[in-house]
Amino acid sequence: MGKMNITSLGNKIKNEDISFLNRDVAEKVKGFHSSFPQYSQTPLVELKNLSEHLGINNMFIKDESYRFDLNAFKVLGASFAVGNFIANKLDIDIAKLPYSVMTSDEVKAKLGDLTFVTATDGNHGRGLAWTANQLGQKSKVFMPKGTAIERVENIRKENSDVDVYDANYDECVRMANDYANTHGGIMVQDTSWDGYEDIPRWIMQGYMTMANEAYEQLNSSGQRPTHIFLQAGVGSLASAVTGFFANVYSDNIPTIVIVEPEKANCLYQTAKADDGKIHNVDGDLDTIMAGLACGEPVTIGWPILNSYASYFLSVDEIYASHGMRLLGNPKKDDKRVISGESGAVTSGVVSKLMTDSELADIKNEIGLDENSVVLVFSTEGDTDKKMYRDIVWDGRYPSY
Repeated sequence: MGKMNITSLGNKIKNEDISFLNRDVAEKVKGFHSSFPQYSQTPLVELKNLSEHLGINNMFIKDESYRFDLNAFKVLGASFAVGNFIANKLDIDIAKLPYSVMTSDEVKAKLGDLTFVTATDGNHGRGLAWTANQLGQKSKVFMPKGTAIERVENIRKENSDVDVYDANYDECVRMANDYANTHGGIMVQDTSWDGYEDIPRWIMQGYMTMANEAYEQLNSSGQRPTHIFLQAGVGSLASAVTGFFANVYSDNIPTIVIVEPEKANCLYQTAKADDGKIHNVDGDLDTIMAGLACGEPVTIGWPILNSYASYFLSVDEIYASHGMRLLGNPKKDDKRVISGESGAVTSGVVSKLMTDSELADIKNEIGLDENSVVLVFSTEGDTDKKMYRDIVWDGRYPSY
């Protein structure tokens, strides 16, 4: 059995301001994203046969491998942050700056040459580089040691200046910020700190397009989730989706469960400490869940999770590998979902909770049973194809 630890903050006072993550804002964000010619709604896959096998009412997975042909959701946050930066620079509401206007010669002449800077494990950097390339601007990307070559090359294909450094993710964030400050670049990062909160907030808002689509798709099928499992790195995605669903389901908020790799479990450690302080995790953060290998929580997101998330799970690698195999080899006529390490971990967790008797206490504490309707997000496809094949084809990281 894989290692899994759980912590809860108990009875919460739900008083954190989440108005910036409400449905009206989400509709405005989706309006911006839908102005891009590459936009289309990603699938919400209903896994009826898997649900029956696991002993739950139903399970839905939002498949972000289709997002803008970039194989991951991260472009949603990067593009909306860049769009808002440009809108503020021009003193124009972003609602009046769709893709067709933002790429016009007139706007480009007003903006001049801009360089957007970031640190990334792969998907965020690719999304930022793609956005900059689409808008005729430049990007500079810092990547941590151990980054898969495929992820580096995908960023380079977007005409980005990208390099891998002998540093972990959080160290790359500081390097990127120093570069931006020294060279007049624009830092676009979902990690926040004192004096740097606007862009991380816009990134969180950008992620709402994914949540908003899922909400509409669930409504159209007459379903409402009882449980939402969300993977977390710094916690921007988790905070954004938590805030959105806390708004739209304010009368009965689903049980929200945050999942992190054991080797980079900064939110779990922060929740477990329960002292009101942010707790970072240091070291190499060496996990196959590269998109979640972050040791410092997003400061503007933690209060949302503190108020509205129900449980925090710290899990080892086998839950990611199990989830990848589970989704890639569906039961009966369930649709196949190609999900990478960071995308599949929540599905792996749900599956193991329902089938592993040694996890029964955690399952019962979370309240998973035959009446549960579960929503998860596959945030990436096979963004590292070699790793995907090593795990799904060849049995790397056995899921038992």
